[in-house]
Amino acid sequence: MRAFWQSLGDDPLPPMAALEAAARIVGTLYTQVARAHEGPNACRCGWEPDPDGDLIVLEANLAAALLAPERGPDLARMPAAGRA
Repeated sequence: MRAFWQSLGDDPLPPMAALEAAARIVGTLYTQVARAHEGPNACRCGWEPDPDGDLIVLEANLAAALLAPERGPDLARMPAAGRA
């Protein structure tokens, strides 16, 4: 989410272009993870890729995250209180 907003703020990118880029990235990551879980040298965690079902779950989780209230303070935006 931070990368999305930075892409809009640093060098204004049209929102749809930013969303399309984010969708491509998520698709690429999903493909890479799915490939790591297939074949004879597959990851042994037990997950089996299901593109249709996984997409539904991903969409639901993204929607829930958008509707969820913001969690506590963001450490990246807090001023430093001293030196370590």
